[in-house]
This record gives sequence, structure tokens and C-alpha cells, in this order.
Amino acid sequence: MKNILVTGGAGFIGSAFVRHMVTTYPEYNIITFDKLTYAGNLDNLLPVKNASNHTFVQGDIADRETVHSTFEEYSVDTVVNFAAESHVDRSILDPNAFIMTDVVGVYALLEEARQLGIGRFLQVSTDEVYGDIEDGHYSLETDHFLPNSPYAASKAGGELMVRSYHITYGMDTVLTRGSNTYGPYQYPEKLIPFFITEAVDDRPLPVYGDGKQMRDWLHVEDHARGIDLVLHEGKSGEAYNVAGEDLRHNIDVVHKMLDLLEKPQSLIKYVRDREGHDRRYAMDAVKLRELGWERKHTFETGLQETIRWYLDNAWWWRKIKSGEFLEYYKRQYADRIAAAEDK
Repeated sequence: MKNILVTGGAGFIGSAFVRHMVTTYPEYNIITFDKLTYAGNLDNLLPVKNASNHTFVQGDIADRETVHSTFEEYSVDTVVNFAAESHVDRSILDPNAFIMTDVVGVYALLEEARQLGIGRFLQVSTDEVYGDIEDGHYSLETDHFLPNSPYAASKAGGELMVRSYHITYGMDTVLTRGSNTYGPYQYPEKLIPFFITEAVDDRPLPVYGDGKQMRDWLHVEDHARGIDLVLHEGKSGEAYNVAGEDLRHNIDVVHKMLDLLEKPQSLIKYVRDREGHDRRYAMDAVKLRELGWERKHTFETGLQETIRWYLDNAWWWRKIKSGEFLEYYKRQYADRIAAAEDK
């Protein structure tokens, strides 16, 4: 393992992984490959911009010619695939983009990797492939997939494609499934950065349904370290849950954020729920812990640090929350907020 291609490396979790790998392993060459769609942001890579062991290449994983030439030019021997359309709300509005990147793109990347004899291929996935989890159960890597959104289904499809290349062609593949991830540099359409940046400007916070959906929260730096461990120590053909194992109701997270921001709870507006909204995600990370992984961030300290980052880095998110973001906001929330309820 020497020359590692990180696809989707300008996104939220991908860039955290790139920053971690560049600084932790100076002997590795890290090649970030990203299409730079709306959520891909070169500002996320500023901390490693001048690192001698980091290179950026703009490209689409579904473009096999560009992937092939990048593999050859940089003598790539390892692939870590973060490239994905990743927001459930957007998958409901436009499922096609998710299938093209999360399934077709994964196939194209795998096929080029196979033909060029790439060593290890790590596919980054999500807890959402398990679907809505009943109370008291924690998903294990051997559980069946029951995806309920186009996003979750596309990620499950990509996973199955990776499995097929391991079984059929003997490729050295590993999979990670992460829980709800938060932290610096997260595109402000996801719950925590969206509500932090909206609350800063005293704008209404649209909480879906009753807000009692339960999610398992994981700091992005802990997520990156978990992926690093699986890359180096994971058993070929296996999947590993990267779980914060810290479950919270969405509404409790929102209350906590408002308290830390010293903003009024009256900003909360209960809006029409998302279509097919899963109530509970929960995973068991014992398999990853057996490799030696453990969290460094509690949710309380991680949330405080995250809020402070967004307060200190308004330059990063204010320019994002214009243009395309405003169009998405109007499509997703305008009618909901107009009909909102206070509770």
C-alpha cells in the first residue's frame, strides 16, 4: 500500500479521511479524486493543500477513461471510495443521480480497478442499508438489507456490486457502514450544520414530524480513523460497522444545539415528515472494536466543538448557502415551513 486513490475526497467524510491520512502516513501518496459537485469543496482540503504527499484530480468515477488514466499516472495500488450522492431528501427529489453515482459509478470504478490489478478496494457505505431498526435491536454486519429510500437502496446496490467482485473475481475488498456523522466541513443540508447555521441567523428550524426519529451519532474524525483501521486490518470480503453507539432523538439534538447557541426554542417549527422516513438506526460496532477502534469524541464534547467550528468559520458556509443551496431549500422546505406547527 503506497499510492491511495480517495474518491469523493473533497466531500465531508472523504476530506476528513484525506486530512487524516496525509498527516498520519507521510510515506503514503494520497490522490484525492472528486467530481466537485455541489457538496465537493476544495476548501475542505485547504489544511493539506501544500502537503508533498497529496494530489488533487478532478474527475467522475463513472468516467472510466479518466479513472483509468488516473490509476496509471499515479500508479494507484489502493482505492477508498467515498464518492456518492448522499442526502436522503435529495434522493427523493431526484433518484436518478443516486443510481448513476452510487451504483453505476461503483461498477465503473471496480471494473477499472479489476482490469489494472488494483490491490485493496474499500467501499464506504451507510447504516441506512439496514433500514428502519426496531427498538432493542442493533444491526450486525450479517443482517439483511432493507433500504427504504432511493439513497439507501443505491448504497445497498453499490455494496452488492463490491461483494460480487470479491466473490467472482477474487478482488481484495472491504466495506464500512457508518452511522450519522457530524463535525467540521459538513455541507449545511444535513441536520446539525443546517440547524446551526440557520439558528445563527434566527431562521426557523424545520423539524420533520414529531422529531422522535432516533439516530446514532459519530464524530467525523472517529469515522475517519475507523475507515483507516479497516483499510489496514480488515479481513478481505468483510464489512465493518463504524458506529458511534450514541443514540439520540433528533429533537433532543436540536434542543441541545439551541441551548449551546443560546438561541430560543421557539425557532423550532414542526413540519410535514419526510416521505418514508425511517424512525430508528442503530448498529453494533463490536467487530470494529475487536480490531482496536474506539471513539475519542463523546457526543457532548463533539457537538460543542462542531458548533464552535461553524461559528468561527462563517466564511466557509455562508458562500455555500446561496445559489444552488437556496433552490434546494425552497423545494424541500418552503411549503413545509409555511404550514408549520409550534408545539
